[in-house]
Amino acid sequence: MITRIREVRRARGMTLDEVARRCEPPTTPQTIGRLETGTRTVSVGWLNRIAKALGVDAQDLVQRDQSAELKVAAVIGPSGAVAPRKAAIVVPPPVEEGRVAVLVTASTGDYRAGDELWCETLQPEEFARALNRDVLVPRPAGRFLFGRLINRDVDKLQILPLEAGGRQQVVANPPWLAMATRLVRTL
Repeated sequence: MITRIREVRRARGMTLDEVARRCEPPTTPQTIGRLETGTRTVSVGWLNRIAKALGVDAQDLVQRDQSAELKVAAVIGPSGAVAPRKAAIVVPPPVEEGRVAVLVTASTGDYRAGDELWCETLQPEEFARALNRDVLVPRPAGRFLFGRLINRDVDKLQILPLEAGGRQQVVANPPWLAMATRLVRTL
């Protein structure tokens, strides 16, 4: 079985030791490393333990076919939930080039801790597409600004923070920005 343990662990910013200590019961970093590289067979039990330590579902650690799809069971409309008139599916979006994610660790604005925002990166000539949308804007020294793009001048962006009472920020000539396009929230 091909797993994505290393990929998910690195995406979570965790070391082998941190994952090993969070496993129930705790294990060694060497064991986690062997499971990541495939030098030790990954059982369902190990998959569940590691998934819990990483804070993900076990299925997120298994390499999946990119053509996954979900059957539509119901459609919610003005008359409530009803069965679809004809068979329908929902295809999860593929991860495309130029996409980035933002993880929310503390509630801010309409976002809750645990939310994931999928964003499309835009070059300066495309910034107008992001007006009145939530955006991530790079700042000097590895910092970022996240908020609503409320105005775009020739060389400046005006960003309104999501927190109540926040003051508008002006960013001059950012090389790119990331526009939020999808909210992923666990219920």
